[in-house]
Amino acid sequence: MRTVAVTKIGSLRDPNESSCGRIEVVDFPRQNLGPEDVRIRVAYAAICGSDPHVAEGYFRKDVPFGLGHEVSGLVTELGERATKLALSVGDRVACNFLRFCGGCRPCLDGRQQFCEHTRDYRRPGMSEEVVWHESQVYRLPDSVSLLEGCLLEPTSIAVRIADKARIRVGDRVAICGGGPIGQLALQVLKIGGATSLTMIEPVAERREMALRAGAEHVIDPTAEDQLTRMRKLTDDRGYDLVVDASGSTRAVRGLLDLAAKGGTVLYGAMYPNDYELPLNLADYLYQRELTLTGVFVAPYAFPRAMQLLPQLQLTELTQAVFPLEDASEAFEAHLSGRHPKVVIRCNDLGDIR
Repeated sequence: MRTVAVTKIGSLRDPNESSCGRIEVVDFPRQNLGPEDVRIRVAYAAICGSDPHVAEGYFRKDVPFGLGHEVSGLVTELGERATKLALSVGDRVACNFLRFCGGCRPCLDGRQQFCEHTRDYRRPGMSEEVVWHESQVYRLPDSVSLLEGCLLEPTSIAVRIADKARIRVGDRVAICGGGPIGQLALQVLKIGGATSLTMIEPVAERREMALRAGAEHVIDPTAEDQLTRMRKLTDDRGYDLVVDASGSTRAVRGLLDLAAKGGTVLYGAMYPNDYELPLNLADYLYQRELTLTGVFVAPYAFPRAMQLLPQLQLTELTQAVFPLEDASEAFEAHLSGRHPKVVIRCNDLGDIR
């Protein structure tokens, strides 16, 4: 079974051939089908901004290990007890790469994101096929294509950002980072009632994309003083919600100054393990009462994300598509920043509705 895998740990941006990471297509054994499992022939698997971090050994060091968690495809086989969701062979589906066990203490306490058994079903979706538990599988509506469907997982992160932010209709919102999560969060938060909606992004094409998707303002942090612009755009009040979707250690510290008193700053990206944010507690937490929070994964968000998919502008996030055998080139394209999103076509299943 052909699978996109990390075959050497290291930074994919490292120009040194001897120390850089490596992505290749390798053969993995076909996965067994359990009684409550679903076998899926994968149509598309999108590259996430976290994947290069994973290639650096963020979670594990043993190689080879497969990648891919933003997945859509067709159901090809059902376990004998996979009946709870009334799935059928041939259904068009998208998936949550995590299975929450439902029985550990965090799950029972309503905190599935900390489930103690998620690794049991953490199987690579950037593959010809994948076997996941039925609880991880969601049938796509007729109005959403298989190509668009692979964006369900990042859309669920955008929904979780809205959950954690507790956005109120009329809240002023700024988003830093115009990559896929930033663009999806912008659309979701706009639906949730965001005002003064501002995208902070150094790449002009991504600022323009944000404007097309509903941003009211954009800021180029390399050419403008974002603090001065914030004061003008918010009548010197600051943003009620500031979201970082950039993962940039150069950007995250300055976002605290953009928040209104009593506002929320949400760090919604993956950051280096050794990065520590300088924080003046007296200023930001005592005097200004900011709420600082983050997002890890997206429990309870997938059904609502699926409801939102038909309402979102997804075309610009699904333009760069590479065949499975060109996975290395797909990752190079992702790292180049030329495309807002890069997708790998794992099987040519057409655009079945």
